[in-house]
Amino acid sequence: MKNSLTFQTTLYEAHLAAQNQNWFQVHYYLQQLCIRKRPDDYCSLEPPILEKVLNLALEVLFKGDFQQKWRINKFFPVLGKQIIVPLINILEDEIVDSEVRWFIVQILGEFPEPLVVIALAQLLQTTEEEDLAGIASQTLAKIGNSAIDVLSNLSEQPKHRLFAVSSLAHIRSPQTIPALLKVTDDPKPEIRAIVIEALGSFHTHPIPSILIAALKDTSSLVRKEAVTALGFRQDMATELNLVEHLQPLLYDLNSTVCHQTAIALGRMQHNKSATALFQVLQSPHTPVDLQLVIVRALGWSEIELALDYLQQALTKAEKLVCQEIITVLGRILEPKLKAQASKILIDFAHAYPDKISEYELKTLLATSLGELGQKVAQDTLKQLEQDPESKVRLHAIAALKKLGR
Repeated sequence: MKNSLTFQTTLYEAHLAAQNQNWFQVHYYLQQLCIRKRPDDYCSLEPPILEKVLNLALEVLFKGDFQQKWRINKFFPVLGKQIIVPLINILEDEIVDSEVRWFIVQILGEFPEPLVVIALAQLLQTTEEEDLAGIASQTLAKIGNSAIDVLSNLSEQPKHRLFAVSSLAHIRSPQTIPALLKVTDDPKPEIRAIVIEALGSFHTHPIPSILIAALKDTSSLVRKEAVTALGFRQDMATELNLVEHLQPLLYDLNSTVCHQTAIALGRMQHNKSATALFQVLQSPHTPVDLQLVIVRALGWSEIELALDYLQQALTKAEKLVCQEIITVLGRILEPKLKAQASKILIDFAHAYPDKISEYELKTLLATSLGELGQKVAQDTLKQLEQDPESKVRLHAIAALKKLGR
């Protein structure tokens, strides 16, 4: 296109290109309309013309393919702050294609304005689409301090606090910590839970002590989030006496807290945590669902004492728990412990033939011995290969192949 073409002619050519759905040309003509002297200049257009240009750009965004959307996406910011409100209106329309809304979030991220921050934060609260929530949180983090300042101010207002704190939690930036610390003792347990979950992402002082204090919160929501966060701090297990702090929550009145505590203690990979778990596992009052979680936690810890405890439980456990122990032992990954796990299973098979009389246990036994890959299991697997039940024989044959027979 020649440089002598007038503004109106260029706009007309852009309309013709749009009618022909030639989105590449539309983009080209729009760029000619809005050539800037400096990168930080906005395109200076009268409102009626701006509306026409914006509508043409939106046509490309709505109707173009992904590559065309990507190209036109970089054009929008040159139109300036006047496009913020129209774009927010589109963003809030749940009928609009999610891919279009995804691009609009990125465009709005170029304008670090309070209106944009609030719109993105609201999107985080309302959307059920992971991609949209993800790009909204990333964009808020990209906007940075100005977004955090807006949300921090809103968090000081009780009617906006839940909304603001939830949005701050999504940003996952250390700059949000001061605002989050201010509401750790909020009267609403939902807000306290969100705060504890968010603070658990950071390892700076004084967060560990706040998480430990939250273990005694009156709300099970908060206790669960505190347990979860501390479960990832095995690096400070000894320094913070985490086993001592977590162990009481194995007896929490809320079953979800009990389950999460078992998982957290399993991550400690410590003899003390294994002992705490085993004490609950062998109690006749422990519900089966919690027993199953504890068995998995002991297996994940992958320490010798944990396997010793699983061996003891294997001889006394009811069928469902027994099946879980056999399965968990077959998933041991630590090379030094695979021999120990195999021996436990082999000894169990020989010492308690009546207990493994049902084919479900035999098939699990064969599968686990095959996964562990220890040659010492060959004799036991050959016996299972002769079992009257065809499913047991098939699992034994498959296991023997893994052992290289």
